[in-house]
Amino acid sequence: MLFRSRYETGETTNDPALAEQLAELAQIFVLDAFGSAHRAHASTVGVADHVPSAAGPLLVAELEAMSRLVSDPPRPFTVILGGAKVSDKLPVMEALLPAVDAMLVGGGMCFTMLAAQGYEIGDSLFEPELMDTIRNVLDGEHGGKVTIPSDVVAGDRFASDAGHKVVAANGIEDGWMGLDIGPETAEHFASVAAGSGSVFWNGPMGVFEWEAFRAGTATVASAVARSSGFTVAGGGDSVAAVRLFGIEDELSHLSTGGGAGLELLEGKLLPGVAALEKWA
Repeated sequence: MLFRSRYETGETTNDPALAEQLAELAQIFVLDAFGSAHRAHASTVGVADHVPSAAGPLLVAELEAMSRLVSDPPRPFTVILGGAKVSDKLPVMEALLPAVDAMLVGGGMCFTMLAAQGYEIGDSLFEPELMDTIRNVLDGEHGGKVTIPSDVVAGDRFASDAGHKVVAANGIEDGWMGLDIGPETAEHFASVAAGSGSVFWNGPMGVFEWEAFRAGTATVASAVARSSGFTVAGGGDSVAAVRLFGIEDELSHLSTGGGAGLELLEGKLLPGVAALEKWA
């Protein structure tokens, strides 16, 4: 039976009545949706109050992979972060910096970080309200572990057929925007990843869906795949990139949950997992 709980009234608020209604459908509840385990919803948390519950094999595999990175990652431990907004990744950056050996940052999120260093970023994606926070991170005790791009591929508009060129990270002109990390940065990131004992990668290095802005993500993906270390990639866009480049089988673990994975790495206990513990 197919039941779309996401659209039920009371699902996202973990309504007790809905949770009880869901529990009446079964004698045992198995949570195998790692990508939803960080949400305290009726279908992930509430139902476990009413029937015996357990983790499914996918959830167990996810927890084992992420726990290895949190508790005892093979060294050097490198985290590669990309994606659009630095605000989405700041909590995991701050939580992981004391534990990692290197943190490599690309994607749209890197341009706020470049701006915080005084670089001109043209019309690139920018979150000005985070400038002070970013400066504190980069100037802090572990800020030296963070590497941001030295060059980027800039486009003259946000389009697949945009005019584009490689420029220094501090040389993005007005009217242009950074849409990928540049070849020098990509090769450096690849070198670090290839020599790492463990790698966690979340977020593409650019707009990889468009060929002109794909090379940075492709170079990093290839290096992660070639690494002899313990390699984990996660998040919707990262998974899409991994599949585009056909390297699924070359990673140690391909995670199905971006937000859930990041919260685990931040040291948080996922509500869906906590709900199962009383049945262990």
